[in-house]
Amino acid sequence: MAAFQLISPDIAVDLGTNNTRVYVKDKGIVVNEPSVVIARGDGPRNIIAVGDSADELIGRAAGDMRVVRPLRDGVIVDYEMAQVMIHYFISKAIGLRNFARPRVVVTMPSKVSKVERRTVLNAMERIGARATFTVEQAFAAALGTGLPVYEPQGNFVVDIGAGTTEVAIVSMGGIVLSQSIRVAGNKIDEAIAGFLKKQHAILVTERVAEQLKMDLSDVSNRQSADHVAVVRGRDIATGMPLTVDVSMKKVGEAIQDTLAEILGAIKWVLGRIPPELAADVLQNGIYLTGGSAALPNLDAMIATEFGVPVSVARDAGECTTLGAGYLADHYDMLDSMKKGE
Repeated sequence: MAAFQLISPDIAVDLGTNNTRVYVKDKGIVVNEPSVVIARGDGPRNIIAVGDSADELIGRAAGDMRVVRPLRDGVIVDYEMAQVMIHYFISKAIGLRNFARPRVVVTMPSKVSKVERRTVLNAMERIGARATFTVEQAFAAALGTGLPVYEPQGNFVVDIGAGTTEVAIVSMGGIVLSQSIRVAGNKIDEAIAGFLKKQHAILVTERVAEQLKMDLSDVSNRQSADHVAVVRGRDIATGMPLTVDVSMKKVGEAIQDTLAEILGAIKWVLGRIPPELAADVLQNGIYLTGGSAALPNLDAMIATEFGVPVSVARDAGECTTLGAGYLADHYDMLDSMKKGE
């Protein structure tokens, strides 16, 4: 009698710089946790916590524990820790008893090196994936937004995540033109933290910088009335706790150079759209996805800059995962797509 073999459901893994999401076929997104690991010393055997539980320990862990973020700018930078982290998330998503070589759809930035691509595929192979398909984040984002990506129509998507901004024209089941820059939400946070350090001599956590970013009334800084925010951090000179009043208008000014790089990527693609698809973009506009798409009045800023309608996608932060999940739900259609090498 043949031995019973467990078959795992097809899944999608959206490897994000700040968060990793796992989509399980016919169930949806079942894991959405920070891409972070807490370890004591070196090596994967010394891991203390992963994901949500690790995030809760940041700033509270003992001095011999270190915070590891295995992904940077959308790619793996710590292979061993990434492998453990991905295995943990997938096991949590489908259950250890069902972990029997799943087929995986995994997202990637469009501009990655062969080494970076191979690192992701190797990680999936090492955790037991029996087949891995990679999908570019911009295509997955457009698919997850509900755009007609398989029709002969130009769909313009700007996916602004934590580590990368992906700008692309999608049509006929593929990417016609794209630009990828490693400038996104985290760079904006860094600009805010740098401003506070330089102008107020205060060190703040990533969470404080991110909250200030989302509290801006207008990222374009053109119509924002100035108001003051109370910011808590640590005095650079003394190391003691410090509270300062910060002009939010100045915070808005501090991020303009970073936003200009994102606008530059959009302009690059707009200036190279094939004439046959340009009319589609002018009529249907630009769709913003990703966790940073909800920046206050970012859509209005882009629309004013380029004279094109701009919409923020519903569930913008999850569009990439949902698009990859659609492919996991229809895995057979991937036979016509390039398999991960």
